[in-house]
Amino acid sequence: MNYTVITGASSGIGYEASLAFAARGNNIIAVARREDKLNELKNEILTLHPELDVVTMTVDLSQIENVHSFYESLKQYEIHTFINNAGFGNFDSVADQNLPKIESMLNLNIEALTVLSSLFVRDYENVAGTQLINVSSGGGYTIVADAVTYCATKFYVSAFTEGLAQELSSKGAQMKAKVLAPAATETEFAQRSFDVTDFEYSGTVPQYHTAKEMAQFMLDLYDSDKVVGIVNGETYEFNLVDPIYPYARRASKE
Repeated sequence: MNYTVITGASSGIGYEASLAFAARGNNIIAVARREDKLNELKNEILTLHPELDVVTMTVDLSQIENVHSFYESLKQYEIHTFINNAGFGNFDSVADQNLPKIESMLNLNIEALTVLSSLFVRDYENVAGTQLINVSSGGGYTIVADAVTYCATKFYVSAFTEGLAQELSSKGAQMKAKVLAPAATETEFAQRSFDVTDFEYSGTVPQYHTAKEMAQFMLDLYDSDKVVGIVNGETYEFNLVDPIYPYARRASKE
């Protein structure tokens, strides 16, 4: 049985992506910190698709000591697709940043994603049909005022994933690596970024997508032969494109 692993599955894009991949007949391993939300997701999937296997794993991936043990717990499953969706943002000037929060954001957005991507590639790069999808942001291609550090983490995600895609291609590997770059999306992202309990997108954000729309865009990226799925920050159109960052190949040793 092949599984799709989705981190950050308790809400937003991760929640809707779990439903979307399940609708295609994929067994799901849903990963997040909040057990109650994961149980809601599992019940919803099984109500719609009782033939599937839905595994929930409660883990805080911002605690780096949890990352390797989490991946080890996946060894009993055959994984077809790995989606690194877990992450969060922050809006503050650099001087005013809450450093403990920033350290946690760096751990989750960069370190956990890198470790999990590396381990998945190590085990599955030559397995036909496997895909790694890392969720970046429009802020991974454009620096946004008062979100400099957050954008920097997503620049990393974009560059790392695009570079990995080129590396896998040059090796003739079976796995495909892809990066999804949403713009404003109606999720809990704003609440955690601004450290508020409620945030109303309607009437506050001029343009945005729903999490369900972004999950569909993720499927479009999954189905395509392109590396980047990115939302245009002005038109809010979704585009599938080749790698955006330049890639300099290493000179031959000969």
